[in-house]
Amino acid sequence: MNELNVLMTFTGGLAAALLLGFLAKRLRLSPIVGYLIAGIAVGPFTPGYVADRHVAEQFAEIGVILLLFGIGLRFHLRELIAVWKIALPGALFQSAISTMALAALLRLVGYDWQSGIVVGIAVSVASTVVMALVLGERRDLHAPIGHIAIGWTVVEDLLTVTALLLLPMFVGEGARHTGGVGPALGVAALKIGGLVALVVVLGKWIIPWSLEHIAAARSRELFTLSVLVIALGIAVGSAKLFGVSMALGAFLAGLAVGRSEFAARAANDALPMQDAFAVLFFVSVGMLCDPKSLVSSPLLIALVLLVVLVGKPLAAMVVVRALGKPLPTAVAVGAALSQVGEFSFILGSTAKGLGVIDDTSWNALVGASILSIALNPTIYRLARRSFGGAAALAPATGELPPVDPRRCILVGHGPVGSTVRRILVEYDADVTVVELNLDTVRRLRAGGQRALYGDVLRPGTLEEAGIATAGSLILSVEIEDAAELIRQARAANPTLRVLARCAHLREAAALRDAGATVVAGEAEVAIALAGVLRTEDDDTGATSRERRMERMRTRLYERPADG
Repeated sequence: MNELNVLMTFTGGLAAALLLGFLAKRLRLSPIVGYLIAGIAVGPFTPGYVADRHVAEQFAEIGVILLLFGIGLRFHLRELIAVWKIALPGALFQSAISTMALAALLRLVGYDWQSGIVVGIAVSVASTVVMALVLGERRDLHAPIGHIAIGWTVVEDLLTVTALLLLPMFVGEGARHTGGVGPALGVAALKIGGLVALVVVLGKWIIPWSLEHIAAARSRELFTLSVLVIALGIAVGSAKLFGVSMALGAFLAGLAVGRSEFAARAANDALPMQDAFAVLFFVSVGMLCDPKSLVSSPLLIALVLLVVLVGKPLAAMVVVRALGKPLPTAVAVGAALSQVGEFSFILGSTAKGLGVIDDTSWNALVGASILSIALNPTIYRLARRSFGGAAALAPATGELPPVDPRRCILVGHGPVGSTVRRILVEYDADVTVVELNLDTVRRLRAGGQRALYGDVLRPGTLEEAGIATAGSLILSVEIEDAAELIRQARAANPTLRVLARCAHLREAAALRDAGATVVAGEAEVAIALAGVLRTEDDDTGATSRERRMERMRTRLYERPADG
């Protein structure tokens, strides 16, 4: 019965998210709104089917880990260091301002300073999951905006860990048995420092060595399992051994793997289920919401929303602008932070268990969180639309980056691919090779050539190779599901010229229908052999022979051989 309950929660949560996410999209809202409403629909506060919230939270935790691991993979350490001068003072200033602002507002309506400060700390933290999805939708996740915003939330996560550590020392039973704030903070700092040192060691030596040996086995399943074990293992170990959040541990694990040459394949080959599990995060958040609380305490929710939607963004904008970033970047970062998420619930539930906040405050925190998450995509879209013309911002969705006709993505570097690359380089083409042979990739990189280690059939590999700006794509090896790959490539870049290789003429039609120029081995070999013979026997001019060969090629491709 327990297994059935798990499957029912997983299936019911995803089905409700699919239906309501689709309806939200049709209404030109973010699918996140649909996912949150789906959580309310399957939650304990509404009639009908009730999913198991604890099971949903466990699935959601996996989604958060995988999503943060994926962000870490593409978030290079130098980028984190580069934004640290903004993220650290910015997060500290914004958290302090929003905390004190909400505490003062709650004091005006009858709450004490202690509960007001705790609620203020809870809402000062933004959800990295929400931020990643919203920034990714606008292609800002790996732009300067995304670097600042993600670095900002890393600092907020550390602040939340500190708050969770200190809270029991000042309130509840723990306040009478505390050994002092200084020693506790010292121990926490040592643990975080130990975690960072361990991740650095793992990322520099152990992880690359392990992945290289696993990749040599040429098993996609083993490579997938190895990356998942790294992500989940470091995330769980971070929580159990070092007392930090699993999300922060997963982000650090992504940074470690991202420093290796396996980063692209790990990102695109090993995380196929992260989106589905991440959706369950929003479902689990929606399950916390009692719709009655939106009516029973509207003033309290309005005050929390005022700080989240106005106070936090303004504070962030002031800091980012004061630290020298242009106004469009400051506005976008502020808009991205206008929401609260997973750590707010963790801190709020801890405070509720200690008796610091009551049920009304908890419901207001949850209700305001859900409303802010639902509104955040629209707020960010409006901010980008109003200030998106600046060069500091990445291209918005729908804006196609310029295509370079010289840029070519070559899939495969075997006997055919290597010859194609040499010829293209002689014609001054800018070639990026996508290859699953690690030794080949290393050899090309050592020679100054662009090469990407990854499986072209995995989502994201072509994007990593730069398909959006490439002039051509050449499939020099036969690929399973090549037609679908061609369709996806042309969807990402409608002007792309695709050349595909196949062995038999019967395979050419599907590739041609997908939008490729096809070179079939049996046709070209036959034409070459016949051409040699006709050249020896035919005394007509070369131009006439070439025309006959071209007519023969056309007839072969239009009427495939029966074999």
